[in-house]
Amino acid sequence: MEENTLFTAQNLKKLNSKKGMLALLRKEPLNYEKAIRYVDYEKKLKKYQVELIKLQTWVINNGKRVIVIFEGRDAAGKGGAIRRVTEKMNPRHLRIVALPKPTEVEKTQWYFQRYVSELPQAGEIVFFDRSWYNRAVVEPVNGFCTKEEYDIFMKQVNNFESMITESGTILVKIYMSISKTEQAKRFAEIKADPLKQWKMTKVDEDAQRLWDVYTDYKKKMFSNTKQKGAIRFKVIRANKKTIARVGVIEHILKNVPYDKSIKV
Repeated sequence: MEENTLFTAQNLKKLNSKKGMLALLRKEPLNYEKAIRYVDYEKKLKKYQVELIKLQTWVINNGKRVIVIFEGRDAAGKGGAIRRVTEKMNPRHLRIVALPKPTEVEKTQWYFQRYVSELPQAGEIVFFDRSWYNRAVVEPVNGFCTKEEYDIFMKQVNNFESMITESGTILVKIYMSISKTEQAKRFAEIKADPLKQWKMTKVDEDAQRLWDVYTDYKKKMFSNTKQKGAIRFKVIRANKKTIARVGVIEHILKNVPYDKSIKV
């Protein structure tokens, strides 16, 4: 944005607002263009969050069941996107599911079994911060499953999702994609922040080294969803967090057929 178009009356008004001043002072050095973009993002986010409340109201009133799954590399911003989606919604009618590694008992069960118990009830939305697709990418990349277990999953997953959707549940699948350079940058920021260091795991530490292996399995996962009747992932470019979060919300609003005329 050139300087002569940067300091327009409209942009100066944005900068002179409370949100504008906070955005301007968030980081040094002062970046007027970035602050203006952030104000625009906050305005759009608020508008979309109102629509998300309408969507949730429709789900509650009509006893609908909705699943939104978030996949992507480590540090791709899945958790941050989920927080922006859910922060203004009624917490009594949604759940955020981020399952830990399976227990010894769960390892003996049908792979999908522990996810079935987390599926939504009538009038509920469930957000999976990583889902059953752990077995499509994370597990084989890191040696957490056998080739046979992986092959069985890839054969069963589309049928599993068909059973979910044929029963009336709405399923939305999002994959957040970042570059290798951006992932390395975010890992460095996490390691330097004492409030975030706990987020780094052994899997995260190996992510850069295993980048190409992850890419191969990701491509196989996407290819598997090209089968007839399968639900494909929406790939969200996530190098820019604010743009990615808006893209996530837009996709959810587009793929859940809620009543836009609902008053909230």
